[in-house]
Amino acid sequence: MSMTRESKLIVFVAVLASLLEIIDTSIVNVAIPTMMGNLGATLEDISMVITGYAIANAIVLPLSAWLGDRIGRRKYYLACILLFTLTSVACGFAPNLHTLIVFRILQGLFGGALLPTSQALIYEQFPKEKAGMAGAIFGMSVMVGPTLGPTLGGWLTDNFGWRSIFNINLPLGMLALFVGSLVVRDLPKETADVPGKKPGIDAWGLVALTAGIGCLQYVLERGEADDWFASDTIKICALISAVALPFFVWWELRIKNPIINLRLFLDPIVRNGTMLMFMLGFALYSLIFVLPVFAGRTLHLDATQTGMLFIPGSLITMVVMPFVGKQLSKRDPRILIAIGFLSLEVCIYMMTQFTPLSSESEILHALYVRGIAMAFLFVPINSTILSQFKGLQLGQVAGLMNLCRQIGGSVGVALVGTLLAKNSAQNYLDITSHVSLLNPNTQATFQGMISGFGMKMQESIGNSSSYLAALRVMKLKIENQVFMLSYVQLMWTVGIIMTVSFIPLVLLKLRAKPAMVADSH
Repeated sequence: MSMTRESKLIVFVAVLASLLEIIDTSIVNVAIPTMMGNLGATLEDISMVITGYAIANAIVLPLSAWLGDRIGRRKYYLACILLFTLTSVACGFAPNLHTLIVFRILQGLFGGALLPTSQALIYEQFPKEKAGMAGAIFGMSVMVGPTLGPTLGGWLTDNFGWRSIFNINLPLGMLALFVGSLVVRDLPKETADVPGKKPGIDAWGLVALTAGIGCLQYVLERGEADDWFASDTIKICALISAVALPFFVWWELRIKNPIINLRLFLDPIVRNGTMLMFMLGFALYSLIFVLPVFAGRTLHLDATQTGMLFIPGSLITMVVMPFVGKQLSKRDPRILIAIGFLSLEVCIYMMTQFTPLSSESEILHALYVRGIAMAFLFVPINSTILSQFKGLQLGQVAGLMNLCRQIGGSVGVALVGTLLAKNSAQNYLDITSHVSLLNPNTQATFQGMISGFGMKMQESIGNSSSYLAALRVMKLKIENQVFMLSYVQLMWTVGIIMTVSFIPLVLLKLRAKPAMVADSH
């Protein structure tokens, strides 16, 4: 089946819109220092520019299908593209930090609808037997976005200032809006799940979902920075989330017209798919978090240079995805997922072998393997699950899977950041307990450093003495050793988590769908 011109334009709009949304998730990160200086803000204050966007995004993801059904998918999707673009420009012209945070939250709210709706639009353009190709097309934007964001953000900030990372969305957003207005249509009546008059708004469900997901995302985003439960705000948010989410599940299962059809989880393929997507998000974002830290500490690369390291691996993902999409119609998806899982384990093992003497090429080789792994994981998981749904259910399942991927990523970053900090603190205590000037070996090393610096210290370090310089060098050596020990421990931990989580999930059935899934409508 060859695609029509209209189908190609719909795919173009969907890919562009989803790519804009995903890139904006990470494009701000590298501009934070510049924004702090320009706006006179602390790191604690400026972090809400990232956290607010992530929270708003997570809240809207599972609601997008419901909102599109009530408002009309065409009207809702195009309105979100327009408002996402306008709030992006508003962020670029924000006169102060508070205004920037407000528009950034609004940008996240409008952007959250773009991903699941775009995904549903793409899958609708392909027959079920070619769902793998749909997954490959959508996956290119999802996999490339998180790595392209920091690189693009660094280049724009260095050359045009931090405001350009928001203003660049204007021409691209307007292009997506113009083309989308020509080709995007509402769901056909025969595939719409709710004909006729719409039921009333599920206010309690909406409040519980907003509070539960919003507070959970805040805890995951800010937990490490705020020392977890040492912060009263984290305690309150954790409590609200622990109460709101179970209440939301109970409430949605007992009312006739819920905002999210949780009965979809009665279908094992939805349960299995969301769990796999959670782990994929964990793997994707945790490795993206760790590698820049390692590259910065050992290779002393800046943000732009670090971002460039990820580009070749992302290109490999783009190349491999269409191949995986074609294989999906010929192979059991579990075989492809198993290949992806094994590739991911190989990547993690390669990362455990990194040392302070590792070259850029060694890091690139690990990222090549990671790129292959992401292609073999993302396409089979998404395509196998979503190809078995249509209409409103397709949008609902897409929203749930994107939410699980985002929460999995937040859990991964939070866990990795916490483990790195905890391991570093313990390793520092362990190493420094063996480093003392009363220790003959330490004393000999220290005296050797002082002799090595000699009288040249007056020329190279000004008024600092050889003694102080030797202390600084020894402290630096200890810190580097602490980081490497903590990093290796962390990578082994991530590898074990991946193994324990993926193996049972890979063995589950993904294609067998029950004859009928209870429908909320």
